Amino acid sequence: MSNFQYAEMPDAEGYFGEYGGQIIPPELQQVMNDIDKAYEEIRQTEAFQNELKTLFADYIGRPSPIFHARRLSEKLGGAQIYLKREDLNHTGAHKINHCLGEALLAKYMGKTKVIAETGAGQHGVALATACALVGIPCEIHMGQVDIEKEHPNVVKMKILGCNLIPVTRGTATLKDAVDSAFEEYLKDPQNFIYAIGSVVGPHPFPKMVRDFQSIIGMEAREQFLSRHGKLPDYLAACVGGGCNAIGLFTAFLEDEAVKMVGIEPAGKGLDTDKHSATLTLGKPGQIHGMKCYVLETEEGEPMPVHSIASGLDYPGVGPQHAYLKDLGRVQYDTATDQECLDAFITLSRVEGIIPALESSHAVAWAIRTAPTLNSDQTILVNISGRGDKDADYVADLLGL
Repeated sequence: MSNFQYAEMPDAEGYFGEYGGQIIPPELQQVMNDIDKAYEEIRQTEAFQNELKTLFADYIGRPSPIFHARRLSEKLGGAQIYLKREDLNHTGAHKINHCLGEALLAKYMGKTKVIAETGAGQHGVALATACALVGIPCEIHMGQVDIEKEHPNVVKMKILGCNLIPVTRGTATLKDAVDSAFEEYLKDPQNFIYAIGSVVGPHPFPKMVRDFQSIIGMEAREQFLSRHGKLPDYLAACVGGGCNAIGLFTAFLEDEAVKMVGIEPAGKGLDTDKHSATLTLGKPGQIHGMKCYVLETEEGEPMPVHSIASGLDYPGVGPQHAYLKDLGRVQYDTATDQECLDAFITLSRVEGIIPALESSHAVAWAIRTAPTLNSDQTILVNISGRGDKDADYVADLLGL
């Protein structure tokens, strides 16, 4: 394992092992290759690096801190739990990290409109924010079910000036929003850019979004080392498409002693059809222009999936996650809706931090795992977003 250079993924065709690629019409391949070429050119320039670095610091508020959840650790016994506070970023989640990068790229390429999908609305808010900052029109497609669940984010997107398109087809959730946004993008791919909201889709998006998100892990590695003189024993992050997890994991891939766990939604149970546990129960297939693990029906169509967290209900997953699973470098586990809700309330009441329902899956795993470890061991959980967007929904659910 140690002589394998993880940093070299993906290859020139966008493959992580057998996963990824560009499973798209030939005319779109040229467009994607143009985006890749522009990205590779721009990312090397000092001007772009400096602009992004300045915006990360002065606009997002990076570096995000690492917080020792002492009371939670004491309550559970066992390992010490630390939280990487991406919830403290401007717009309240990790999504702003890659949205700023994508908006700057769109501006550099002279695009006239940025199009995207959103599930929980965090990507939508972050992209609308970034587009307002760089002065480029923004259109967000969002499933009607998610619009009703995530009212605060819907209002923010409208205030920020984006054109919000409700999607009522299919399950009216994230997959349908992706389909709708992609159709709009295909109307004029020369002048529009599709700013994919995770490490999914055709090459170069899994690579590009990962690169912008890798700031999370780079900071965390340096912060943990300088404070403790050693690295964490475990990293935990939720996985839907998987960008917050890849963002945390990338800087630690060569550190073999660091165990990494991606936590998927088990929803109402893995023995039901109400889950989104793609890596746990899916198999290699194709979706949205890439090869990855997919949850499919018997007819070979993407399965209708479920999670209490709108940002995780996706029947595919980032191709790099599929590859890391096959290599055994990252373990993938699950948490149910109920465990997620319990974790949401526990972290809120024990540490005064209200996490997003997405992040609560990773918190649930830490709560389950910490008591099985020794007190000198450490778990670093990526709190990928804050729970403001989920507060009303959870309050209604629990009768608060």
